[in-house]
Amino acid sequence: MSAEADAPGFPLRDLEEMRRRARDVLAGNDLGTMVTAAPNLYPHMWSWDAAFVATGLSTMSVARALQELDHLLAAQWESGMIPHIVFSDVPGYFPDVERWGTRGASPEGVKSSGICQPPVHATLLRRIVERATAAGGEDARLAEEFTRRTLPQWIHWHAWLRTSRGGDGSGLLTIYHGWESGMDNSPRFDGPYSRVRPGKMEPFVRTDTLKVTDLSQRPSDEEYSRYLWLVQQMADVRFDDARLPGVMDFQVKDVFMSAIFAAANEDLAALAEHIGLRGDAPRLREWAQEFREGVDATVDEHTGLARDRDVLADVWIGLPTMAGFAPLISTADNALLRRQLEIFEGPDWMGDPRLAFPLPASTSTTYEGLKPRQYWRGPVWPVMNWYLAGCLRRRGDEERYRRLREASLAQLMEGHFAEYYEPFTGEPLGSMDQSWTAAVALEWLADPDAADAA
Repeated sequence: MSAEADAPGFPLRDLEEMRRRARDVLAGNDLGTMVTAAPNLYPHMWSWDAAFVATGLSTMSVARALQELDHLLAAQWESGMIPHIVFSDVPGYFPDVERWGTRGASPEGVKSSGICQPPVHATLLRRIVERATAAGGEDARLAEEFTRRTLPQWIHWHAWLRTSRGGDGSGLLTIYHGWESGMDNSPRFDGPYSRVRPGKMEPFVRTDTLKVTDLSQRPSDEEYSRYLWLVQQMADVRFDDARLPGVMDFQVKDVFMSAIFAAANEDLAALAEHIGLRGDAPRLREWAQEFREGVDATVDEHTGLARDRDVLADVWIGLPTMAGFAPLISTADNALLRRQLEIFEGPDWMGDPRLAFPLPASTSTTYEGLKPRQYWRGPVWPVMNWYLAGCLRRRGDEERYRRLREASLAQLMEGHFAEYYEPFTGEPLGSMDQSWTAAVALEWLADPDAADAA
């Protein structure tokens, strides 16, 4: 546990103190043009982090929230890709822009990585626009102007995903690196990674293990060498989308990312209609249906969980990870939804009586490969709890949303806004003062009846 655990003010006394502390975290991580993902460990902007951070910022300032998304969009590549890292000038992070080799590929004056992350942006922008519209006045004007101005960029982003990563008719997006999933070292990717054989590359010195010194929480050096080999493979072909399928040693159809994309297309269609540009909505809804059906088709009839597909080995990946609940995000099949919820609330997941809080871990708590302290191999991630709860709320499932909110607020009362948490003890792990954790705390607290929780 962090040395801060015994410091004054921890745990938090009440929800109002949580609100102040969450605001302080975002303010402390704000460089003016971007809110870094976390101090020390993640001193830059991450694509899907930025979308969650913007929603949290919108509870305080819609203008600042939109500025955050503007900074991310300024890094969009000509192809339409939104890179997973936009680098600040803060040194000390590895792999840095030089290791990525993206100079000349990214926009002039922008330092970025060369891969993407899950496209949650339209969904969370819709959340911000709804908040601003309800507030009226200047907030509503700013949100509408921003949506009108940036809609072509968001559509360009979705079109790139649909064409470059999902153009084979499967209704599933291909990723070329586990980092693109956002769930970097999930057991989902053990099989595909096991077949990555790093060749000759420059030596490397990691910085993450200098800042999170409990090595049980981080990927191994062997895993990291595979991560860097994939970066080098992409850089060697200048991140050319047409050449990647022929050179990459890691190719996975990511079911969770595909579900996010399905939902985001619906939300982007709604935003287009909100500003009167109805002509774009039908194409976006066609993509939503295509990927919704693609996700549903992956479900294992025996386990009830959605599956990724290892493209190169031509096999399904059906390990019991959070990705198995992709249909909760996107499905229109009520029977499938009911079965998924039954599993989600069952003894292998939220219903495990050993849990510190009834919240889903990133891997089933009864999975033999569970590592409850290691990143995406077992810990509970607050940001995922909020995102999935929001998906349920959009379906009108207020009761389940409320239960997830109450448990999440109770978990966050320890006060560190950690990156992730040990599922059985509730210990905060990874980076403390994580921006997206603070952001979703502010979102939970923005509910009028949040005072009933925790």
